[in-house]
Amino acid sequence: MSSSLEPAVPPPTDSRPSVGELFSEVAEDLSTLMRQEVELAKAELRQSATRAGKGAGLLAGAGISGHMVLLFVSVAAWWGIGDATGHGWSALIVAAIWLIAAAVLGLMGRREISAVPGMSQTAQTVKRIPDAVRGNEGTS
Repeated sequence: MSSSLEPAVPPPTDSRPSVGELFSEVAEDLSTLMRQEVELAKAELRQSATRAGKGAGLLAGAGISGHMVLLFVSVAAWWGIGDATGHGWSALIVAAIWLIAAAVLGLMGRREISAVPGMSQTAQTVKRIPDAVRGNEGTS
């Protein structure tokens, strides 16, 4: 009688997960990892953009301050030259000095820009891509 009252013992089950379950877990873990990495990148980008914005604002303030310095130095030069030559001529002298400075800086900037080589190496590499795809990589 005791054998009929004993609880039925379930058959032993394999405690190892199946290959499908393992792949599912790996995919889920990778998905979670990618989401976390994207969130980290967003946070870092926000922080960098905030600091860059503050830096740009400070540089703009420095530029305006430097402009004001040049303005007042020009007025002082105009006034100082005006004592010797008359104020009308002194304004033209200071303006001529600034015209010369602008012309020299403009020519120097134009020379620097025209000296920029461009992306010649990248252009050559991009031209090789179709041949590399076809398997003729060494012919170009």
